[in-house]
Amino acid sequence: MSPSSEPAKEPNILGKFASVVGLVGAALFFSGWIYRWSYFYFFQLEITTLDLPAQSFFIVPLQVFLADGRTIAKSAIAFLSTGLAIYLSLWIISILNKVIFQVIDAVLWQIFLYTEKTKLWLLYHPIKSLVLFNAKKFNSIEFLRSLVDEIIIVGWILLMLFHLARNQGITDAQRDAGENSTLPVVTLVIPENRLALGRKLDDVFADPSLKGYKIIGDRGLFNELYITEETDIITNPEKPIIWRLLLERGGWIYLFKDLPKDAKSDDRPIVLAIQESNLGEQLMIFSPEPSKPRSP
Repeated sequence: MSPSSEPAKEPNILGKFASVVGLVGAALFFSGWIYRWSYFYFFQLEITTLDLPAQSFFIVPLQVFLADGRTIAKSAIAFLSTGLAIYLSLWIISILNKVIFQVIDAVLWQIFLYTEKTKLWLLYHPIKSLVLFNAKKFNSIEFLRSLVDEIIIVGWILLMLFHLARNQGITDAQRDAGENSTLPVVTLVIPENRLALGRKLDDVFADPSLKGYKIIGDRGLFNELYITEETDIITNPEKPIIWRLLLERGGWIYLFKDLPKDAKSDDRPIVLAIQESNLGEQLMIFSPEPSKPRSP
């Protein structure tokens, strides 16, 4: 009577699906973190101080890979190039592995023949054992080879995700800092005793009083903002002054002034961090674009 054959193992589809979801989630989080890091770093803000919700990092990669047709095409090219790079890297590693084993084997055989010829019996048996040793049959060696392959695959994927997210973050930050910004124009009304900058609502031509305030740092930066507190697209339409809201998070409001049209690629906007009020005496208005002057 023939021995009963073991039942074929069914594929663990749920386990593989969970593994794939975990890997995709890690890749999305990594891409989202790099994107936001590069985006806010453009505005000279450290992402670790902004207290952004962790779940938002899983949504941000949609902007990295699917923002528009050009981004989709760039992402597709990056994925294909990464796949080719992984294949070539594994092929090169395989060839190097064979060459190294052949060189080691040839050297050991020469040593073995030399010990046999010179009758160095103290080294003969150890060298013979080493020559006959087959490292490939050990699971630990196979595990190390598999680990190297996985490191190469993960390394190429992380490198690709890093560059895609970083470049997209910088591109979006440069866009939002200029005339084509997608960030809202902001109007902030706050009591005069809570802010050293700003124009008075009842007398916009009167400079705010700086009595009682002290300064540490670059006085020139303060003077530059001291005379440009208002959004102004009428006086100098070629270089208008437009204030936008960058972020409202953790009890702080981050405002910045648009960069001019002729700004260089390495120019950065000056960002103001203003603490939110808890007493309700603060007003903030958002708009997709500055208000137009009324016709007479």
